[in-house]
Amino acid sequence: MLITLRSTLYFLTMVTSITVFGLAIVTIGMLLPLSARDRMATAWGSTNLWLMKVLCGLKYRIHGTENLPQHAAIVMCKHQSTWETIALKAIIRPQQSLILKQELMRLPVFGWALAAIPNIPIDRSAGRQAVKQIVEQGTDLLEQGRVIIVFPEGTRTAPGERKKYGIGGAMLAEKSGYPIIPVAHNAGVFWRRRGLKKYPGTIDLVVGEAFDPAGMTASEITRKVETWIEAEVARLPSKP
Repeated sequence: MLITLRSTLYFLTMVTSITVFGLAIVTIGMLLPLSARDRMATAWGSTNLWLMKVLCGLKYRIHGTENLPQHAAIVMCKHQSTWETIALKAIIRPQQSLILKQELMRLPVFGWALAAIPNIPIDRSAGRQAVKQIVEQGTDLLEQGRVIIVFPEGTRTAPGERKKYGIGGAMLAEKSGYPIIPVAHNAGVFWRRRGLKKYPGTIDLVVGEAFDPAGMTASEITRKVETWIEAEVARLPSKP
């Protein structure tokens, strides 16, 4: 009962934070340089991590902090929960862009804020056209010094389950030549993909060493990333 109450309270504060930060980004932020909007998005992520800790008792720890990107790179992250979409905003440098589903851009306030920052919204049913879009827009953003965040599974996957890894992020790496940083975590144990409850505890997030995709095909890159991520996830605690 207490977990449900605390989780509901956090949900309400999260919605409030989206409204406050989102409106700030699309009003004041649009009058300022992109770097200011990036910092505002980072502040939103940090605020929510703090709220989760205070209201839900949900903390996190990072393994491999030294591997966090300091320059343009492609981060390929496990997707189990809403948590990582929030946390990476705070954990990774502000100059970041997400590959995300197009439908999110239609949401009031949240979608407006996403549009105010150079993200890459794709139609997941578009197949090769979506991959082409990722490569073209992603390369341009990487050349601007931004970090591209990819969830190769495309959708949230419950702990213990696996889904096919998409090739878009790997194709971007093959064509652009920028380094890849794999990220694993067990957030889905504490904040389930379709659940409101946030169980108290500590999420483990593991940041792998960057690797150079030179000489590798997109399929080889995908296999390397998937093998590393799934092996790391299997080592992490599977219960709150």
